[in-house]
Amino acid sequence: MTDVLTIVLQVILAVTSLILILLILLHKGRGGGLSDMFGGGASGGMGGASIAERNLDRLTISVGLVWAVVIVLLNLLTRFDI
Repeated sequence: MTDVLTIVLQVILAVTSLILILLILLHKGRGGGLSDMFGGGASGGMGGASIAERNLDRLTISVGLVWAVVIVLLNLLTRFDI
C-alpha cells in the first residue's frame, strides 16, 4: 500500500513541478532583479495587475502549495515508513 501511495505522490510531484516551472515562466518580469542592476530593465507605468495576472498569481500559489504538501507527505512516508 505504501509503495502505491509513494508512486502516486511522486507522479503528482513531477507533474506539479513541471506545471510550477511553466507558471513561473509565464509571469511578467517586475524589475528590481539582476537585469535592472545592469541596466536591462526600463520599468515604468507598472499600474494595477490585470485579471489574467491575478489569476496566474493565484494559480501559481495554489500549485506551489500542492507541491509543498506533496513534498512533506513524501518525507513523512519515507521517515516513518507508514
